[in-house]
Amino acid sequence: MKKEYDFSKAIKNPYINGSKKQITITISNDVLDYFKNMAVETGIPYQNLINLFLIDCVKNKKKNNSIGSKRKGSAMHCLF
Repeated sequence: MKKEYDFSKAIKNPYINGSKKQITITISNDVLDYFKNMAVETGIPYQNLINLFLIDCVKNKKKNNSIGSKRKGSAMHCLF
């Protein structure tokens, strides 16, 4: 391994910009526990698992019938 590397001619990764955005989100404890347990089983960080799950929802255009419901008290119990 070299002591120093010359990055003056390096090219910035074109795929890194806009690929992910850090946000703050409120998730129920049950959901968080579910993904954290799955993370232990799979060895994949729970944030990545949540992201993979949401990517699958987007790719398959999964919706919940209660989303957008105008009834008071309606809650989303499951994404599918």
